[in-house]
Amino acid sequence: MTTAREAALRVLERCRRDGAWSAQVLDQLLSSGNLTDRDAALAARLSLGVLQNDRYLDFYIDSFCSAPKLEPKLRDILRLGAFQLLLSDRIPAHAAVGESVALCKASGLSRAAGLVNAVLRRLSENRDRLPEIPGKGTAHYLGVRYSQPDWLAERLICQRGYDFAEAFFTACLEPPETDLQINTLKTDASSYAERLREADIRFSVPEYPDNALSVRSGRVAALPGYAEGLFYVQDRAAAMAVEIAAPKPGMTVLDACAAPGGKSFAAALRMRDEGSILSCDLHGKKLALIESGAKRLGITCIRTAAMDASVFDASLAEGFDLVIADVPCSGFGVMRKKPEIRRKSEAEVGALPAVQARILDNLARYVRPGGTLLYATCTVLREENEELVSGFLKAHPNFQPVDFTVGERRSENGCYTFWPHIDGSDGFFAAKLRRDKA
Repeated sequence: MTTAREAALRVLERCRRDGAWSAQVLDQLLSSGNLTDRDAALAARLSLGVLQNDRYLDFYIDSFCSAPKLEPKLRDILRLGAFQLLLSDRIPAHAAVGESVALCKASGLSRAAGLVNAVLRRLSENRDRLPEIPGKGTAHYLGVRYSQPDWLAERLICQRGYDFAEAFFTACLEPPETDLQINTLKTDASSYAERLREADIRFSVPEYPDNALSVRSGRVAALPGYAEGLFYVQDRAAAMAVEIAAPKPGMTVLDACAAPGGKSFAAALRMRDEGSILSCDLHGKKLALIESGAKRLGITCIRTAAMDASVFDASLAEGFDLVIADVPCSGFGVMRKKPEIRRKSEAEVGALPAVQARILDNLARYVRPGGTLLYATCTVLREENEELVSGFLKAHPNFQPVDFTVGERRSENGCYTFWPHIDGSDGFFAAKLRRDKA
């Protein structure tokens, strides 16, 4: 039987060596049956915690380690130990040190066991008087303290201010809830809440949207009602974006970048499964996810097709009452769930707005007069969001922004950015644009 720390180390190795996503690796480990439920939860907490805090942990490892260079696997082991010592209050210090030494030996690094023991013991002994990270008040400080790239910290400070950037980065380290959107074709939130109470599963009710509940459970398929299609998983901000778009029964809807299908499902439920939704994705193999999800939920108004949203298809011109454009983006709004997003370079992110603008220009041609275009991203950078929409509106005078509210907060020029530290959601952006009828 694999131990929790061995599983966590395997996740870190796969992410580092293969560029894998931690969530996918964890799902594979959980489905393998080699971990107890308790160990699976610990493995997930340890691996995600290290990935979220790697730069911070390295600062203190390097402060107490005299070795000039650490091989990657050894650094992973030290990070796991340092996370348990510095950022987890559930594990006794002696256990964190001892288990890390044992993990070192079990991983074929017995020669380094003494170093691991020495570094982690020094960390343990100095937990109450750790060296201060230099440069407080600068982007570099935020980068080290919250394990973010300096360039991203600098960008957010310039766009939102230092205190706002720090609050956002702080929220990115908090464990996210899992938002369940209740399938109103089959049940309602109060009825499903009772199912959770009967199963002794704690839940909370988010501010928005209606018919949503939030849980801490790590295994969604094990929740009551999953096989029956009583819910699907979608962050509250993404679900709220569809509420903002306001699809109605009988509409024709295009979800242009649809996989894995959450926005298509949200639209279908709001439309009471009456009308038609074309759910598309560039990668045809992802369409099976949408189709299987719709089948589980009992949704019949969705059909799927492979489509490159950046290439115009004349057969779709002016064919839709609502076009949902959740375009490829830098993804910095979902770092709580996908800390690996931070791998993206400044140059890579800088190339995205041109691609996003091309897709938005193209999809606008599919909106019929009087119809709505919803532009959305799961990022928080102005150049991918507000600035891009502003440029679109200047180039397309036949589209107008439509203001809306999120709780008691109002959009600005038809745009709203969801923030983890303000909205309790992923970082997400939505803009509602309407085409003139004439």
